[in-house]
Amino acid sequence: MSEPKFEPRVFSGAQPSGNLTLGNYLGALRRWVAMQDEGLETIYCVVDLHAITVWQDPAKLAHATRELAAAYLACGLNPARSILFNQSQVPAHAELAWIFNCVARLGWLNRMTQFKDKAGKDREAASAGLYVYPNLMAADILVYHATHVPVGEDQKQHVELTRDIAAKFNHDFGTPFFPLAEPIIEGAATRVMSLRDGSKKMSKSDPSDMSRINLSDDADTIAQKIRKARTDAEPLPDSLTLLADRPEARNLLTIYAALAEQPPETVLEEFAGAPFSVFKPALAELAVARLGPITARMTELMADPAEIDRILGDGADRAAAIAEPILARSYEIVGLVRSRQI
Repeated sequence: MSEPKFEPRVFSGAQPSGNLTLGNYLGALRRWVAMQDEGLETIYCVVDLHAITVWQDPAKLAHATRELAAAYLACGLNPARSILFNQSQVPAHAELAWIFNCVARLGWLNRMTQFKDKAGKDREAASAGLYVYPNLMAADILVYHATHVPVGEDQKQHVELTRDIAAKFNHDFGTPFFPLAEPIIEGAATRVMSLRDGSKKMSKSDPSDMSRINLSDDADTIAQKIRKARTDAEPLPDSLTLLADRPEARNLLTIYAALAEQPPETVLEEFAGAPFSVFKPALAELAVARLGPITARMTELMADPAEIDRILGDGADRAAAIAEPILARSYEIVGLVRSRQI
């Protein structure tokens, strides 16, 4: 098969399953915003179909969808420069996912670590959607022929599965129709850890709100969470190698470096030998300065949900214009007869 030329296109998304955290901002959203200036077509989605793989209160889901869209906008995603929408408004995602359910192998899904983590010990009680949602994620990406996918480290496995599905589809049907998308993982804080346990990722699903900084937190809450963040008794060293066995200290340093847009080594030059009673207030001040405008803008946007809905609807129209022809061609390649006159 000769390789076609796919135009560079970025796709990524996040679930509306609670407040976005500092980790989401540093590991994803800030990078998404920067990609708007890199000559790539950028498509960013609120993946509400993924959210319902576990039960969601309908009213809370609708609110969380709008709140996540508000966070996208507040962080700097521009609906005039990127396509912003919620997944369920473009049915092509779910339709292509069914085809991929029939392409992906059970052995591939059995290796997916996130299902094991989320299902826990009672796997038999988990929804079928939770098990096959990596196939929907592949459809999210490939229904736009996306070539680049900015993700966190924990999502890299899903992009690898997407590549496997694309390669198998292309091989099975003898046509290089889908691109092999590349994950984009970069930056000083691609994996921000919990403020309570430096060995665990900062997560919006953690039972303890003190484990994370939410983008909706006010200045006092941010300062309190950083002040109470777990650390150790030693001051900051003058070398990164000396933080290898100090995960909480390393995490706070990484957060500071990412917020300041400086290498961690540069931050250590400034704070080497400083106790956390000095470093934590400096980190809190920096975090408030960076996140305060985002929180204020989110509050402003959430006061006008109709405008958020308008932006999501317009984005869905633009997304569907790309996705529907790709889905239609996928049906043709598979051999599904399409004779309805719509």
